[in-house]
Amino acid sequence: MYILLISIHGLIRSHDLELGRDADTGGQIKYVVDLARALAAREDVTQVDLVTRLVQDSNVSADYAASIEAIAPKARIVRIEAGPAEYLPKEQLWDSLDSFMDNLLSWLNEQHKRPDVVHSHYADAGYVGVRLSNLLGVPLVYTGHSLGRDKRQRLLAKGLSREDIEARYNISRRIDAEEEVLANADLVITSTFNEIDEQYGLYDYYQPKNMAVIPPGTDLTQFHPPTSADFPPQQSTIPFAQTLRRFLKEPSKPIILALSRPDERKNILALIEAFGASKPLQALANLVIVAGSRDDLREMDNGAQEVLTHILILIDVYDLYGQVAVPKKHLSQEVAEIYRLTATSRGVFINPALTEPFGLTLLEAAASGIPLVATENGGPVDIIGNCKNGLLVDPLDPTAIAQALLAVLSDAKQWQTWSQNGIEGVRQYYSWQAHAKGYLEKVTPLLRKHAPIPALQPVRGSLSDRAIFSDLDQSLIGNAEGLHRFIEVIQQNRKRASFGIVTGRRLDSALAIMKKNDIPVPDVLITSLGTQIHYGRQLITDDFWADHINYLWQPISVKKALQALPGLVPQQNFEQSRYKIAYHYDPTVAPPVEEIIALLRTKELTANVIHAFGQYLDILPARASKGQALRYVSQRWDIALEHILVAGGSGADEDMMRGNTLAVVVGNRHYEELSQLEDLENIYFASQDHALGILEAIDHYDFLGSMR
Repeated sequence: MYILLISIHGLIRSHDLELGRDADTGGQIKYVVDLARALAAREDVTQVDLVTRLVQDSNVSADYAASIEAIAPKARIVRIEAGPAEYLPKEQLWDSLDSFMDNLLSWLNEQHKRPDVVHSHYADAGYVGVRLSNLLGVPLVYTGHSLGRDKRQRLLAKGLSREDIEARYNISRRIDAEEEVLANADLVITSTFNEIDEQYGLYDYYQPKNMAVIPPGTDLTQFHPPTSADFPPQQSTIPFAQTLRRFLKEPSKPIILALSRPDERKNILALIEAFGASKPLQALANLVIVAGSRDDLREMDNGAQEVLTHILILIDVYDLYGQVAVPKKHLSQEVAEIYRLTATSRGVFINPALTEPFGLTLLEAAASGIPLVATENGGPVDIIGNCKNGLLVDPLDPTAIAQALLAVLSDAKQWQTWSQNGIEGVRQYYSWQAHAKGYLEKVTPLLRKHAPIPALQPVRGSLSDRAIFSDLDQSLIGNAEGLHRFIEVIQQNRKRASFGIVTGRRLDSALAIMKKNDIPVPDVLITSLGTQIHYGRQLITDDFWADHINYLWQPISVKKALQALPGLVPQQNFEQSRYKIAYHYDPTVAPPVEEIIALLRTKELTANVIHAFGQYLDILPARASKGQALRYVSQRWDIALEHILVAGGSGADEDMMRGNTLAVVVGNRHYEELSQLEDLENIYFASQDHALGILEAIDHYDFLGSMR
């Protein structure tokens, strides 16, 4: 099996992980690297590629600019260009994801073998994974790590407005991507049962039968209990112990260890308040907060800077100098040493996060022999339930946090029991070998459900190395003089550039309107919004495409689900087809399109909903759209997307314009539906209407010349 893992954001490399550097470089980074190693160690796996974004930025290591990096035998990191070269937060990457997908597909086409499985991590990779798995015809596996609906609920509970949340986190795009991936994924892997019920249960397309709990593993060679050499007086020789002596008046006291990135969701401030308000706790132990690494606090991103600033303020407010350590830096290889130092001091590890999807640090601490105090929201419920090695607390109750810490630290016999339980529990439930075994047991049966797209071309013949594809109505047709000039240009350059039409019309309707306007039969004719593909003057049908998009298509159930909705009137029969259900849409009466999509998802119907010109609504199979059909043609005929000019003017054209194609939005466009594309590269907004706008773009890109 060849497994393709996708994890787009964050700083990912095979060594010295910069965990805690920022909100995007946390536990997910370590998880995907360890997962790649564990899967590659299996004899029944031939290759694991971990695909991420290539970053060229003087502010980060040059490691992140290497296109290929080995992780282990049969495992490597593959870095793909997408959007600006510099390192960006995940919230700023959404408009670059289509380009990431197109570049990844180009890279895969150069390899000797295609992946058998695509496994996406987080919402942005889920967006890419849906499109890639659909185009390749392979199973899609998804791991969310954290989810947008859950995050929005908790941010609202903290008092942030919906407008602020949207502006800061781009939360709507994230949730839309999560809903889409849940509707398309063959398998969703979670770390805990709590994650399934409490987080995925918030989504419209909630299908527990497609979800499996496979807890992540722990590297037991790295994380283990202290040996006799680690105990006092040798403790003073541990380098990190020397670091703590700069902060602590009584460094020999037990350590309360919190280790996470400086993110408000990690709730470190509540921990300091709990410690600051409890004199018994201060008398009993020191508080050590390892919150990432920093050179200059003033140069950190706003979120991390705000959290660290408030940490320092609270230390001052409660006058905790000499009792709290907040080191500026630590190396990733020091983390195991920090755990063993805490265990040697007979301390406790605490995770007070508002919610914790899983909690890899909890496993690492438990494997090192440290009892736990952890949030009752999320993964710790399962971990402490399995290992029986600590206490769960309400993260919003500082008093409860302090009481739980006192309970662990003040009972030596109980401390020893929890310590030993954690060591044994991690070995039993949370090894990477067990995770990889369970993973392949769930994934292998999925291969039988899919038919990968063949590499051979569907018919004999060839297309040029560049092509012009246009929508028909309101793009190509509408200006007789412009259309005549466009046809002349196409005919004069048939050997230089192939010609294609992508339309929402059915085949017979498209041919009739083309004949009426003297438009020659194109090299490729994509009809019914991308559900049918035809080649050459003989209009040879691509039968494989029809079979491919039939996956999960339930037209009778779709019609039944929508039949009672007001404002939806079926279009005439000649606009309907096997893979297209067409409605007239009256926005003054009908529910918003978002509600119609949500209704289909709640009924477990996987479909693609297309809204165009403000008055048409079409329901297609999930694998069908103009953009997906165009990329299929590009792939099978070996035409680079960068050598394809696409023209359109409505929302139905959007997905063929995003990504690596050159695009033109004609001057008579439906403004509202495509206004969100105005800031994207490779999309030209023509000043002229219809075919004249396409000719304007041909000149703008010098498409028939050197092609800019």
